[in-house]
Amino acid sequence: NSSTLRNYNFERREHARRQMQSSSNLDEFVCPAADAVELKFITQEKDFRDPSLGFHPEFTHQVFGDNEVIFGYKKLRIKLYYTPGHLNTFVGITYEDKIDPKRHEGTKADSVLETLAEFITGGFTTNPDEILSKLADECKFHPYGELIHLYKKDDAQFEVYKVTTVTSGFTSYHSRLQMFVLWFIDASSFIDIDDDKWSFYMLYKKQSDSSGNSHYLIVGYLTLYNYYAYPDKTRPRISQMLIFPPYQKQHHGTNLLSAVYNDLISQKDVYDITVEDPSDGFIALRDMLDCKNCQTLPSFQPPLIHQAFTEGTARVAREKFKINKKQCRRVYEILRLKATDRSNCEEYKNYRLAVKNRLNAPFQKEKRDLEKLKHFVGNHELADVSTKLSNEERITKLQEAYKQLEQDYQAVIEKLATLNL
Repeated sequence: NSSTLRNYNFERREHARRQMQSSSNLDEFVCPAADAVELKFITQEKDFRDPSLGFHPEFTHQVFGDNEVIFGYKKLRIKLYYTPGHLNTFVGITYEDKIDPKRHEGTKADSVLETLAEFITGGFTTNPDEILSKLADECKFHPYGELIHLYKKDDAQFEVYKVTTVTSGFTSYHSRLQMFVLWFIDASSFIDIDDDKWSFYMLYKKQSDSSGNSHYLIVGYLTLYNYYAYPDKTRPRISQMLIFPPYQKQHHGTNLLSAVYNDLISQKDVYDITVEDPSDGFIALRDMLDCKNCQTLPSFQPPLIHQAFTEGTARVAREKFKINKKQCRRVYEILRLKATDRSNCEEYKNYRLAVKNRLNAPFQKEKRDLEKLKHFVGNHELADVSTKLSNEERITKLQEAYKQLEQDYQAVIEKLATLNL
């Protein structure tokens, strides 16, 4: 099975690398995987030869191992080309030279095509003519699911579609799409699309060719899982979000997440929205959109924003925008910083104390818990479970955490001023 094959490939690569370490003349057969792999979307034949359209993965360890190298080739190039609608896939592998086992004590090159085949579950071709012949069918592709949002940017139209696992034909399409998460989302994995609690939000660019035919080009997508929330609600958890490199830093992520928010906010059975292991970039994007929404509420405007955070504040944000309590507190602190006159010493001090009290809460909880433990364990056992931070160390860590947090909050405030949806 695929797990056994993956383990076999990994063990073989590790064996080769151990041999390589003892033979310095084999260094020239080691290729950084991220440099070797070239990804590209092709819409016409000349794109096949245009290097400016290519982009490289951010992560390769989930495919080629923790060292993120491929052994056994000189000047290795792995071409992974896709048609941007149907996602028909081409794999091309070229190299200048390949290691000869007879000359290097039986050491073999990594089986690149075999490794890739484990992950490209939707199938692929190694024939350039075959992939190019499929370009004519791209005008027949139409996005799966329901159109829920569209917007224009630079004279182009972009559309967001909501898809479920029961949408006809989507399972096969998703099998060709899912490998991208391994290249661009650290510690990601394939999802079980047979589970009907998954939802997908697909973002496409719509454009017309010289004949007037419409073409849809994949821009990015987001997946979420609908958890149950007692007694009659759901709690959607955003799992993966990816905007492909050719479209990054153009506000498409903001538009996609905003469309997802608007869809979920409109559903009465949604209790709140959570996120699974968000990246720093996603945290910043989420903060910005949540702040944009919440700053329309009186509780998040002066003078109320200068008061202490309350359960009522959290409830209003959840009922209006499906923001969970933990995220609501973060939004409250960002907008309170935005409203704080930092030239006013007393006002600024009150803000810092409010944030530091929250940051200090885990330390205080541990202190209370240790006091309770004293009645049941000895001092030597108590020392084992303590974090062993002195009061001075705790204060230093607290100050460092606050300083970083304020920098993060200020970055959100500055981006918020330029947000235009």
